[in-house]
Amino acid sequence: MKVTKLAVLAVAAATVGGISAVSTSGGTAAPPAPQAAVNPGQFSAPQQNPYFPLKPGAVSRYRGSEDGHLYRERVVVTGRTKRIQGVATTVVSDIVRRADGSVAEKTHDWYAPDNDGNVWYFGEATATYDRRGHLQSREGSWRAGRDGAVAGKIMPADPRPTLAYRQEYYRRHAEDQAWIVQRNASTTVPYGHLDHVVRSLEWTRLEKPVVSLKLYAPGLGIVRERDMSGGDESFVLVSVRHR
Repeated sequence: MKVTKLAVLAVAAATVGGISAVSTSGGTAAPPAPQAAVNPGQFSAPQQNPYFPLKPGAVSRYRGSEDGHLYRERVVVTGRTKRIQGVATTVVSDIVRRADGSVAEKTHDWYAPDNDGNVWYFGEATATYDRRGHLQSREGSWRAGRDGAVAGKIMPADPRPTLAYRQEYYRRHAEDQAWIVQRNASTTVPYGHLDHVVRSLEWTRLEKPVVSLKLYAPGLGIVRERDMSGGDESFVLVSVRHR
């Protein structure tokens, strides 16, 4: 936990482009919301980002745990698109199942790379379910351009320390932020040993005690994530295949 505390305090001291990411009091001093207007022209010749690839047909499988329960996650980059604010976003399906096979959470995320290779996050339709398949909540769902929600960046074109940015913004519902802390790291997950990995710390003002570490590998995207403070969620990449 000492590492986490020092990391969070470091974020507090780091100001990127005039944005203070986290306060030393433990609360988050959020950067200003991104501009609400999206220029579709910025997405006319999209460039793939190696740390967040969106190749249709890619199927990534993860395994993980939270609060003593085991989970399996399947993420599929579909061939479908959804037009949001004039931009053709890629629909990514994300399904989390419990150990007994029941669906715990089902999400459709909407992403789009711009002409420079920044990957933008335009929203999500998410739902959680109980073990009997009954809908519990759609909390966290949002769409850029509706009810004040604003698209954010899920991965910058050149992710380098100490870049801080909003990943999403729908006030009081979706306010994830990220801070790049290392590039060219290495890690080993069930999928294999990986180099040139980007490490980031990610958090939200809506869950102030929670700070998560995420690792992104070129050509794969997220390969490992775990809560460093405020929680015990942990997931690792197991396999990737292309349809």
